Amino acid sequence: MKITIPHNFRYQLLFLLSIAAPYLDNFELTISVWSFAFLVSICRSYSLSLIRLIAPFLAVLTIAIFVSFYYSDYQRYFIIRDIVYLCKPIVGFLLGYQLCKRNYENAFRLIVNAGVFIAICHIIILFFAIVIFKATTVADIRFHAGYFSDYEIYVFVIILFHKKFRLNYSPKKFLILAVIVGFSALMYLARTNFIQFLILFLALKGYFVLNRKSVTIFLTIIATSVIGYFIVLSLNPRRDAEGFEGFLYKIKVAPLEPFKTKINREDYKDFNDNYRSYENIMTIRQVTRDGWIPTVFGKGIGSQIDLKQEVWLGDMKLRFISILHNGFMIVFLKSGLLGIFIFLSTIFYFFIRVRTDNEKTHYINLLFIGTGFFMIISNWVFLGFYNLTETKAILIGFLIAYREKFK
Repeated sequence: MKITIPHNFRYQLLFLLSIAAPYLDNFELTISVWSFAFLVSICRSYSLSLIRLIAPFLAVLTIAIFVSFYYSDYQRYFIIRDIVYLCKPIVGFLLGYQLCKRNYENAFRLIVNAGVFIAICHIIILFFAIVIFKATTVADIRFHAGYFSDYEIYVFVIILFHKKFRLNYSPKKFLILAVIVGFSALMYLARTNFIQFLILFLALKGYFVLNRKSVTIFLTIIATSVIGYFIVLSLNPRRDAEGFEGFLYKIKVAPLEPFKTKINREDYKDFNDNYRSYENIMTIRQVTRDGWIPTVFGKGIGSQIDLKQEVWLGDMKLRFISILHNGFMIVFLKSGLLGIFIFLSTIFYFFIRVRTDNEKTHYINLLFIGTGFFMIISNWVFLGFYNLTETKAILIGFLIAYREKFK
């Protein structure tokens, strides 16, 4: 039997490795893989559309670098780490753009195949987590198998709308792919992923175009959500519960978790349940207390927030942190209100539609509109494109290149 290797196989492999690397939760490895892939796939030209997305991220980085010259006590390690960290979305967009230009012929199949590979790996890890490590609680399952996967949600939605993206799977193949990726995405048990799926699904259905039907649908969703939340409240799930009840507790505390303004750090339950809000409170207090200059321009790269006590973050206890959960807050810390103002344009970018008669490009436009709405939430609760383990940046750069080619 003759095996044919595609002429662009190495670029397909680079795409898969670049998508997979962040799931290993090693930032140094991710940046190494991304940087290598970027260097070996570099292009001679880049579109204005891509530059418009990258420019605000470059501006935030530039402001943060200049501001840091006014602070002489920052440690070199944190300065270098912040530069690399703030460059991550930029490298991701460029990398995705470059790899798409090497994979125009099978672009969407490559996106889906990479997602299926990630999903199968996740399901295998889930099996070992539950059978070998006896993970039964939501917290234990997520600890062993991963906390979220934005990429798999994008892939799942693309599979559901496979005909619109001209993938045209047979009913049998569609069912297999949808079950594999859908089950894997579900088992991250991540509230933001559920919200992401709903937003992207509604966007591709065209419901973000304002009309009577879309208004009716959104009012129905809001009413259903409110009723569902009150049902959860009436069930009063316990904080230390296992399984589904533990997941319901996460839903119970979700609405207030990112927005609570008063937290008792002496009360472990209150502090732990609302830790993200605590980070926000400390960031705003410590940036604004030094006057209008850091408030407007931030405290630069290398700056840190004092949590006033040691907190378990990942696998270590930390009191001073330079990386936060909230994307808006990290931009505020590094580059102030000016940086926030510039950073908001990265969200508005996704609402700009490219005129086209191409059906694929039209649905990429809709996918971007959904991404814009999702990024408001993602930036607030999970760092958005700055998240250390996210792969959205590569996918977005990939889709920008495809949209430019076939608009």
